[in-house]
Amino acid sequence: MLSKTVAFHTLGCKLNYSETSTLSRMLEADGFVKKDFEEVADVYVINTCSVTDNADKECRQIVRRIQRRAPESMVVITGCYAQLKPKEIAEIEGVDLVLGASEKFNLAKHLQDLTKGDSAKICSCDIEDVNGFNSSYSINDRTRTFLKVQDGCDYNCSFCTIPLARGHSRSDSIEGVLNNVRELANAGTKEIVLTGINLGDFGKGNEGGKKIKTNFYQLVQELDKVEGIDRFRISSIEPNLLSNDIISFVAQSKKFMPHFHIPLQSGSRKILGLMRRRYQKELYADRIATIKELIPHCCIGADVIVGFPSETDEDFKETFDFLHDIDVSYLHVFTYSERANTLALDIKPVVPMNIRHERNKALRNLSYQKMQYFTAQHNGQQRKVLFESAEKNGMMEGYTDNYIKVQTPYREEWVNQLVDWTLS
Repeated sequence: MLSKTVAFHTLGCKLNYSETSTLSRMLEADGFVKKDFEEVADVYVINTCSVTDNADKECRQIVRRIQRRAPESMVVITGCYAQLKPKEIAEIEGVDLVLGASEKFNLAKHLQDLTKGDSAKICSCDIEDVNGFNSSYSINDRTRTFLKVQDGCDYNCSFCTIPLARGHSRSDSIEGVLNNVRELANAGTKEIVLTGINLGDFGKGNEGGKKIKTNFYQLVQELDKVEGIDRFRISSIEPNLLSNDIISFVAQSKKFMPHFHIPLQSGSRKILGLMRRRYQKELYADRIATIKELIPHCCIGADVIVGFPSETDEDFKETFDFLHDIDVSYLHVFTYSERANTLALDIKPVVPMNIRHERNKALRNLSYQKMQYFTAQHNGQQRKVLFESAEKNGMMEGYTDNYIKVQTPYREEWVNQLVDWTLS
């Protein structure tokens, strides 16, 4: 066949980016030529997210833009939103194909049979039937790669649709992960960020439904031995799955960076219970204290949701004071938004949107102050910085091992190199 062109657009998390990157490589291997999303292409693929409350609006806007630019082009929608609301998406004018979770990685096969028609084709299945694992990684920039090692989630947090969009928890095998890591090392990658939906649950449900006896701690130990990769980061791990063994191992490892991202979601005992989280704030505080005792220079990020149904001013103050007092370095703050088919919809009273936004702003200000404080503690220290290739207004940036961002005038010889740097 003649070479067709394809362009990708990704919404949402780092896991989505790693999957889009893999889909792109699969299509290129099948003879497609990749184009920038703003260019005219024969096929446009949008990999969607279900976490943001405007997934529907965003998807429609992007499809409209494509329609104006290239009305004869094929439009494919995949990702979490496509699994949750396939019929809704199929009704968007201009959409030709909707691929659910089970069919995402069969994109090349579906494109062979696709013709521009009147109605969109939906290829999806019940999320309960999704049990395979497809490994993926992003490799747009050699410096840092996001490597997916786990997918799906068996938790049933009352605010979250991800189990409905991605299915049960399942993982790659340790050998599968190691093969990908060796490939990335050969491609010149210096840093790998391990990603998953519930990363600490690694080892569950390998393909073929075999019961396996591996876990995330064993994976970390094996990765530490791989030659050719300078840095590993753990993207996000539930506090109840972050064991003291993992913390102790990272403390003495030369390759695993002193940087954890640990979701909290609320510092209120009442709200954590209503969220159906699997820990209480005391366990979270204990994890932070253990990390700081063993790795004093460690950077710790936290996710927090504000405006959850029935969150009172007192509940929010409990969260604010808790985060103020514990030694976390920065916050990712999310404003609660209603999700269809979640248990949280039944919890009353609903927090007014203006109050949700005020609480978000208060925690973002706290996050800024915490990161300033964390950075200032390291002034005068020499740490290694891995510089990235992107040039912005004559400047380049990179991160220290403990995730402090450094900016400096662009020097080509520093790209993808670890440079000794005195922080100021």
